[in-house]
Amino acid sequence: MKYPIEKTEAEWKQELGEEKYRILREKGTEYPHSGEYNLHFENGTYVCAACKEPLFESHSKFNAHCGWPSFDESIPGKVEYIKDHTHGMIRTEIVCANCGGHLGHVFEDGPTKTGIRYCVNSLSIDFK
Repeated sequence: MKYPIEKTEAEWKQELGEEKYRILREKGTEYPHSGEYNLHFENGTYVCAACKEPLFESHSKFNAHCGWPSFDESIPGKVEYIKDHTHGMIRTEIVCANCGGHLGHVFEDGPTKTGIRYCVNSLSIDFK
């Protein structure tokens, strides 16, 4: 797929470092309850750790008790949805619409009025 920000994998690896590269470019997952933003609830904006594109506003974050940062909506047009058939299940992967960086997955089991739970790796986002 083509994205507004395109870099070689070598460029991404150099910029992101080993762990962020594993999450954002190789579609990895961090261990539950290990991420910096899991229980982070300050006011601001969560941006893509790779390209700094705004993705989620803090008012959409909630504690899903799942071990990863959870949001009930994204900033419109900032997240792309891709069917994921890995690990013997069908899920919807979420990626940054600006650079294609893997963020996590979205589920239709959220406890808020949207009914949506964006389950995001802390290493795929930064906070502003």
